[in-house]
Amino acid sequence: MQMEDIRFLIVGATKSATTWLQQSLQKHPAVYMPDPELHYFSRHYDRGASWYLSQFEPGAQQPVIGEKSNSYMDTEEASLRIGRDLPQVQLIAQLRNPIERAYSDYCMLFRRGEVNGDIKHYLDPRVADGGRFLNGGLYYRQLRGFFDVFPADRFLILLFEDIRTQPQHQLDLVSAFLKLEQDLVIPPVEEKVKDKTEAVIGPRLRRILSPLKPLVKPIRKTGAFTAVRSLVAREPAYPPLKADLRSRLTDYYAEEVEQLGRVMGRDFSPWLGAR
Repeated sequence: MQMEDIRFLIVGATKSATTWLQQSLQKHPAVYMPDPELHYFSRHYDRGASWYLSQFEPGAQQPVIGEKSNSYMDTEEASLRIGRDLPQVQLIAQLRNPIERAYSDYCMLFRRGEVNGDIKHYLDPRVADGGRFLNGGLYYRQLRGFFDVFPADRFLILLFEDIRTQPQHQLDLVSAFLKLEQDLVIPPVEEKVKDKTEAVIGPRLRRILSPLKPLVKPIRKTGAFTAVRSLVAREPAYPPLKADLRSRLTDYYAEEVEQLGRVMGRDFSPWLGAR
């Protein structure tokens, strides 16, 4: 396999249904995508092309090869590296209301116990000083690097909000963009992807039980394990995104959203609500 065999990249953004799109593409007989996010052009470029290509194992009937790494959009160097190494590649970006994206991302890490309940520390532009949650929604700045490297016809930009209301139409756009001979279909929902309402074990108890993970791995899908887990797992109580914090986020993203709208020829003002 060579670099020129990689046909497409899903570049982000985080918490914008990129995993759903990946799973939909993986159901297609002509498409191959590795399961993990490789983050090669963002975090692991020093590992070299041989390492990157070794992560792909397509079958003989899977000529449409791609991967998904959400860090490509918000890593400044990624667009230049991709342009240099994959000049033929097609790019898919999925965007979401940046305020909702930031809050969803915060909730995901809160659920994992990686951030605490002081939501303003992470999402208030007055004190957060950028960081993953705020910077992840600066779509115009992130995409501008790709626009400088690739022509417009190499891009397909989808919206999370459209995927929620018209999922099949969005998959049809992807099929046409990648020139797939067989249509993409919405995959059966076997379980919710990253369901924020699912009960979890609290971070303190999780740390205590962490050394036992290798021992219980063989029985994780058994009824007995599920029964025991249900005794200690609880639905997380997420800190709410209150009106004053939402208002500050609206002001923070306003100019960025307007610039994105001008470039894409689309009105994104509903993301900002009544101002």
